[in-house]
Formats: sequence, structure tokens, C-alpha cells
Amino acid sequence: MQTTTLYDHDFYAWTQQQMELLQAQQWDQVDIENLIEELDSLGKQQRQELRNRLGVLLGHLLKWRYQPEERSRSWTGTIREQRRRIKEHLADNPSLKPYLPEAIERGYQDGLDLMERETSLNLKQLPQSCPFSEVEIFDEPMELEE
Repeated sequence: MQTTTLYDHDFYAWTQQQMELLQAQQWDQVDIENLIEELDSLGKQQRQELRNRLGVLLGHLLKWRYQPEERSRSWTGTIREQRRRIKEHLADNPSLKPYLPEAIERGYQDGLDLMERETSLNLKQLPQSCPFSEVEIFDEPMELEE
């Protein structure tokens, strides 16, 4: 017979209970199995956050490079925002830096998906792996020609 636990019934209440148990050092009452699962999930979320932001950034950098006639203030704003948020995320989670090359390659695939959704360009004509250096991804100025 399966019993419903606080973890299954009210996740927020479970987190508060686990925090109180840890603070009180009541180790024998801590839900170790679910706590391990949640900590693992939190780590994965940090990696996913980096990949998601890189996908948006790389998609907009592709649009910027391959559709210069369509450039807009919206694109520059998105590029600037994603760069800033990625840099902040890496500053808050410096142990993600060794993962950056893999995150760029995985994020690039999401960037290609963004291109397919938002442009009429033929994806077969675009590079299938990320053509941007880290300098181009994070620091290259984006100026609109007026």
C-alpha cells in the first residue's frame, strides 16, 4: 500500500519541514531520499537555465548575422539582456564555467529552433555547430545602423 507523504501532498510545506529539521540537526527525521532527489534536480535546473538563456541569445545572434536588414532595437535589447543574465548566472554559479562549451553547443541547437520558428531562412544553409566565439557570444557590440 502506497502512503501519501508531505512531500507528495504539499511540496512547499515539505521544504519548510526539512529546513527546520536540518536547522535543529534532527538528522534521523530528515527525508534523505527525497532531499537528495531535490538537490540533484536543483543542480540540473542551474545547467538548464544556462542552456535556455544561451539558446535565446544564440538564436538572436544568428538572426543578427543572417538577417541584417531585419535588425531591431528589440533584438539588441534581447541580446544585451541575455548576455547580462548569463554573466550573472555564471557569477552566481562559477562551477558551471567548465560546462560552458557544452552548454553553448546544446544551446545553439535551441537557437537554430528559434531561427526556424521566427524566420523564413533555410536552416540547412546555417552552420550546424555554433559559429560564434565566446567573445562574439558575450562581448561583441551590437549597434544598429541608423
